[in-house]
Amino acid sequence: MKLWGGRFAEGASELLERFNNSLPFDWRLWEEDIEGSIAHGTMLAEVGILTADEGERLVEALQEIREEIHKGERKFDFSVEDIHTQIEIWLVEKCGDLGKKLHTARSRNDQVALDLRLYTKKSLKKIGELLKELVKTLAELGRDNAGTIAPGYTHLQKAQPISYGHQLLAYAEMFLRDLDRLQDAYKRCDVLPLGSGALAGVPYKIDRERTKELLGFGSVSRNSIDAVSDRDFVCDCLYACSMIMVHLSRLAEELVIYSSFEFGFIELSDRYSTGSSIMPQKKNPDVPELIRGKTGRVCGDLLGLLVTLKGLPLAYNKDMQEDKEAFFDAVDTTQICLEIITPVLQTMKIKGDKMAEAAETGYLNATDLADFLVQKGVPFRSAHEIVGKVVQLGIEQGLEITEIPLEKLQAISPLIDREVLEKLGAKECVARRDVYGGTAEIQVASAAEAVLEALAEAEF
Repeated sequence: MKLWGGRFAEGASELLERFNNSLPFDWRLWEEDIEGSIAHGTMLAEVGILTADEGERLVEALQEIREEIHKGERKFDFSVEDIHTQIEIWLVEKCGDLGKKLHTARSRNDQVALDLRLYTKKSLKKIGELLKELVKTLAELGRDNAGTIAPGYTHLQKAQPISYGHQLLAYAEMFLRDLDRLQDAYKRCDVLPLGSGALAGVPYKIDRERTKELLGFGSVSRNSIDAVSDRDFVCDCLYACSMIMVHLSRLAEELVIYSSFEFGFIELSDRYSTGSSIMPQKKNPDVPELIRGKTGRVCGDLLGLLVTLKGLPLAYNKDMQEDKEAFFDAVDTTQICLEIITPVLQTMKIKGDKMAEAAETGYLNATDLADFLVQKGVPFRSAHEIVGKVVQLGIEQGLEITEIPLEKLQAISPLIDREVLEKLGAKECVARRDVYGGTAEIQVASAAEAVLEALAEAEF
């Protein structure tokens, strides 16, 4: 069965069937297609385009089909062109010619736009819930590790001592922004396209506001041409997924590095690690490595769709069939990565002693020494130069700043005294960053609570 065969004298070639058919991937929209069809049929009956009896019979048949698919009693025929055709075939089997009436006042163009919007809305909500659980985990870990001293890095070189909780909360902030992006994408997705027809609207007195209410949309599309050709909402979703994956990849990279023997700051649970087939001692961080690797796929899905849409004339074009495989892949990948990273974080062992030990070496307190000199009236640029010489001396002699004999330090600057040196421990350096947004323990604990409060207010 084709929904368009009347104009053609010859049947489609087998090659065209294989090339053109989308059911092998758009079958996933079956529930949305039925949901939209039930709402459409209900509305058609309410406005008198169908009789009340016809509307009731169609809705009952669609509900039966939905239940039969859930129970596994109906199998998709992948030789059928698309999900819309498949559902209509089953509907006609149940209702005869009445099943053919359901397509009154709609086109596959506005039908697929509807199905995809419904699926996207559900996907955004699902990803949002997974993201909220991740942010909650990071906020709680940040709060619990507010007093855990660790080395902070720039350029992957030791920079200044920080609270490890502060670093975990940096990721929480990233994912909170991602949550905001999901909410923003949801608002633009929450527009009903059904009733736009193929591109010009429909000549029937339908009630689009009623359809909107039945399907739970926030608004109705204003322009029928735009409604059937718009895939911005898919791009919005893919961009949000791409940013989530980029942030997950940064976190994953850190987990890989921090769990290495050379760093040893964390240990991943055996439940989320793998071994080697030849090296018995290995414990590999495969989960974060896979997340890091899958990020490229999701970013590629976004780029692929953007290029597909580039230059398309209005309104609908078959090119737009290519939106779904990229979309499904990005959503699936993002969801599984979010699902697994949260328990990885919840079960990892944080080695605070190893972090604190690492924070005491590598001249992380150099900036604090410069700040002490500034407090004694030395211009910061001059203080920077003085401390640079101190660090150079320490490197030459293999000593940390506090291990260099006082007389040698005072030969560089007489303003360096024993009292200053006693305040250069990593814990003291962290505690001095007691400013809003800083790494002092009290600020980190407060920031963790603020993240949890923001999370509680994040709703779709």
